[in-house]
Amino acid sequence: MNIKKHLLSTILISTLALNIAPAPAQMSPDASRLYQEACSAEHQQDLKEAITKLEQAIQISSSEAMLYTKLAGLYTEIDETDKALATYKKVIELKPDDAFVYISIGSIYETQGKYKEALASYEKALDIFPEYKYNYYNIANVQYQLHDYNNAIKNYNTFLETYSQHIDSRENLAASYSAIKDYKNAARQYKRIYDRNPDNFKNFTEYGLALLNTNDAEKAVEMLETAVEINPDNTSAHLGLAQAYQDLGKNEMSYEEYQVVLAKIPNLNTVRLDYANLLADMNKNTEAIAQYNMYIKAFPNDIVGYKNIASVYKKLNNYDKALENYLIVLNKDNNDINIKKEIAFCYHNKKNYDEALKYYDEILANNPNDYSVKYNKALALHALEKYQDAIILYQELLAEKSDSTIKANLNDALVSRGHELIAVQNYGDAITNFKNAIKNGYNDGYAYYGLAKVYRATGDNTKASENYEKAISIDPDKTVYSAEYSDFISSLYKPKTTTQTNEQVEKLPEINITIDENEKPTTVVKKQEEVIVQPLVKTTSNITIKQNEDLILEGDKNFKNNNYDAAVKKYQDALQLVPNDATTLLKIGNIYQLKQDHTKAVNYYQKSIIVNPDYTDGWFNLGIAYINENNLIEAQKSFERVISLDTDYNYGYAYYALANTLEHQGKTADAIKNYKLFTKHSNDKEMINTVQNKIKELQ
Repeated sequence: MNIKKHLLSTILISTLALNIAPAPAQMSPDASRLYQEACSAEHQQDLKEAITKLEQAIQISSSEAMLYTKLAGLYTEIDETDKALATYKKVIELKPDDAFVYISIGSIYETQGKYKEALASYEKALDIFPEYKYNYYNIANVQYQLHDYNNAIKNYNTFLETYSQHIDSRENLAASYSAIKDYKNAARQYKRIYDRNPDNFKNFTEYGLALLNTNDAEKAVEMLETAVEINPDNTSAHLGLAQAYQDLGKNEMSYEEYQVVLAKIPNLNTVRLDYANLLADMNKNTEAIAQYNMYIKAFPNDIVGYKNIASVYKKLNNYDKALENYLIVLNKDNNDINIKKEIAFCYHNKKNYDEALKYYDEILANNPNDYSVKYNKALALHALEKYQDAIILYQELLAEKSDSTIKANLNDALVSRGHELIAVQNYGDAITNFKNAIKNGYNDGYAYYGLAKVYRATGDNTKASENYEKAISIDPDKTVYSAEYSDFISSLYKPKTTTQTNEQVEKLPEINITIDENEKPTTVVKKQEEVIVQPLVKTTSNITIKQNEDLILEGDKNFKNNNYDAAVKKYQDALQLVPNDATTLLKIGNIYQLKQDHTKAVNYYQKSIIVNPDYTDGWFNLGIAYINENNLIEAQKSFERVISLDTDYNYGYAYYALANTLEHQGKTADAIKNYKLFTKHSNDKEMINTVQNKIKELQ
């Protein structure tokens, strides 16, 4: 803030006006003559002569306060401030209740930067003459310089109660509000100045920054762009624009402004965090990491830098570097539950399930009802083949709410536990686990294979034969089932000895489990990269799982390079290994949708929801494909199915898609209803405005 000094001239004029008056009658004739000669010399700008005359007059009449007052004013005029102060103090000895002398002293101290002394003088004047409202302005100015912003604000406001049109004091008041981060009141004061005289407004940068800090980014841009037009070298305005554009999602424009700022001030490390965040949002991840590292080097104790760089590394699947930075954060704040979740997530994705479990347990010790963490803990236990512990957690989760994926994982854990129980000859509990899984909808042959092994071991050959045949009919490609069944049949016609199953056959059940993060992933048809694999529970070998994952990764790379046919081939090869992978089926459907082959797209989307009837992404993309085939009835059903599964799907876009489909069917009332539901669920302000206009048109 540039404290204005107009008041000083006002004070001096007042003082001079008091002292230019004729000398009082009690002053000696010689002193009076010298006083008049001094006034004449001052009028002719001969200040040294005026001072000489006054000093001579004081020699004659040393008790005349007027002579000292006049002399002190002249010393001030020629910047002899020490002499001026000494002379004003002499005046106070003679006239201790002269408020204007204290104001003059305070003004000199203020000019010298002795703000505490200035404040004491101004406050003494206020005690003597509280009616002199201009003194509140003086006091507020020095309080601002002393960083006593709250009292400065109080005194600026007192002054403005009398002089409401005083622009300088209102500017200073606005700056004081900004200094205490009361940006709302700062913006209000700048607005008052601007509205009163926009043509002469000067504080575009300050007003813009205050608006930016009240989240009025659009108005801030207007002010800051004007500031840059007036002065292209205004770095503060460029930086404010960068942040305002960033808040508005205008990332390219924000990027350009940051470039301007950092080109001028390359060591301005305070902005690197925001700049790095922008780069991360723009997927300029390498640049973002470099900026985060520069920020961390400059501010090693600010944990936000470590959090944000870890987030970028996590996005890049560089879990080692992510963990390195998350652990630094945790070391600085051991109670940050969210960071513990991130650490657990990284360990989980590194398949270091033991470390992940350690953090899951720490989180649950503080928040035992954290559903997502309990789910992820169950997945980690499952992956570590601690099936019984996983089963208990899955059952707790399902008691809270129904979830098809958790149910599938529970069934797999039950079957895997059943096979463990066979190994320790606990056949009764093994049968219970297998039957519970089948009752819950488990449709893989591995459960029936387990039952066959139990019944064979217990001598119930009829049930053993029935379950071998059931397992083979479900999974005819599992040669281990047919091989063991053949061995079983052969054993029935041999001399009976100790019954022993073939323990050298391929070990069947392995689990491919991916972590379930807190936020539910969504899929947009034309954004293949956003498709996120849901937890898969398959009874396939480790080799098969690795082959399947490699094929999917190759398919993803081909997709990103627009090699769609090659991508489809890789995905189809992956499905040969894991036929009931809903996500891979959806990926193929997305490619055919991009190729405008809507019939094939519909076919693959239908397969994805056959594999997983609760797969919201499959239903949503199926609805889009039906629209492209002009099959509005089936599209409507698909979107209604999405909403029944997840009312917040994709922030309400299922409602929008359904409303649009209904509108084109002429079902206006139902369309309006669903458009309104979209506006309640969405957080896309621009889209909400568009839909609200659409509603008005339909009404």
